[in-house]
Amino acid sequence: MAQVRQDNPRQPEFHQAVFEVCKPIFAFIKDKPRYHEYQILRRITEPDRIIAFRVCWENDEGGIEVNRGWRIQNNNAIGPYKGGLRFHPSVNESILKFLAFEQTFKNSLTGLPMGGGKGGANFDPKGRSDHEVMRFCQSFMSELYRHIGDDIDVPAGDIGVGAREIGYLYGQWKRLTSLHTGVLTGKGQSYGGSLIRQEATGYGCTYFMQEMLASRGDSIDGKTCLVSGSGNVAQFAVEKITELGGKVLTMSDSDGFIHDPDGIDAEKLAFIMELKNVQRGRLSAYPAVFRKARHHAGKRPWGVPAQLAFPCATQNEMSHEDACTLLTNGCIGVSEGANMPSELAAIDAFLAAKILFGPSKAANAGGVAVSGLEMSQNSARMRWKEQTPQELLQQIMRDIHERCLGHGGTRDRKFTNYVTGANIAGFVTVADAMLAYGIV
Repeated sequence: MAQVRQDNPRQPEFHQAVFEVCKPIFAFIKDKPRYHEYQILRRITEPDRIIAFRVCWENDEGGIEVNRGWRIQNNNAIGPYKGGLRFHPSVNESILKFLAFEQTFKNSLTGLPMGGGKGGANFDPKGRSDHEVMRFCQSFMSELYRHIGDDIDVPAGDIGVGAREIGYLYGQWKRLTSLHTGVLTGKGQSYGGSLIRQEATGYGCTYFMQEMLASRGDSIDGKTCLVSGSGNVAQFAVEKITELGGKVLTMSDSDGFIHDPDGIDAEKLAFIMELKNVQRGRLSAYPAVFRKARHHAGKRPWGVPAQLAFPCATQNEMSHEDACTLLTNGCIGVSEGANMPSELAAIDAFLAAKILFGPSKAANAGGVAVSGLEMSQNSARMRWKEQTPQELLQQIMRDIHERCLGHGGTRDRKFTNYVTGANIAGFVTVADAMLAYGIV
């Protein structure tokens, strides 16, 4: 860690991700000299490639704006680099390096042949016209296209990069290359996308919680649940939780959170999806329609008593204090839908309390899993019916849970440390491939 901090100064998110992964792996490789001899951990924490570039584009007033874009190609030992693009003002090299590092192990856990990468820009699509977003995406892809390909690096969407942005990015890729390949995932269904890709991360996060509860003879049915966020992941987590019999009490956005004591059912979720996806409005409008609900400005939902929590907004949204509040209020399980949403101290609190805790590299792997299935469909020039990716997603999440049990469970199965299990299971596949290649 001292070397990582020295080589990557002022990158706290990356330091946090490396520490969280390496802490359990140190004990695992203690008696495995080949991993030490070939410096596997040192090599995994150094990205294969960091690409940074200027993005110049013209706004609707004719002014020139300049942003910075990145693509972090972290590790391709088991397959092409794979990971999303994030457009948000907070994007910087540290955040993208942590995401690419996490993605390497997350992709490994799926069992699909995908390496780890991540990219994006410090551009905010909020408040921009469709034409401004299009011009930005076209300029961004005019540089990125040199570094990606369906057997090299396959980006997808992330925060700020939805169906609209993927369409513009893919259109520019086709214009520049004259190719029609699976170089991006999350595409529209009319031009190579997969069914349930949009739902996959939220569904997968919920399925992982269901698997954790099932290991204790329990289920989501009848449980009160807290969800943070109101974007793609949160919306479909709420949808699946409700289908499985849970009662969702909260959702949030950057202005605060709503608490609906009657639960956010299918009708209320439809209102939120219209509000966020079409009107691009704020959740503060919700209580005016559903009178029993309250909006809590500038706050997070973790103070509301509930049995299960699904952090689905962004990294480090849950502090140690939030974790302690959840535990005091009787929370028995947390499944991370966002990437690294819990601070290290919060994770330590959950593990010390021995509740069910699904870390993001396991719990939110559903999105990249279905992206991998989209790549398979594109390579075969075919499109599966919805039942096939639905069944495969559930099976992949079930398999990830079993891999975590294999490395993180006690013999009596009374407690499973899913953090340890996910990190070791993800590491072994990548590390063994690196050993097979020699020193490269």
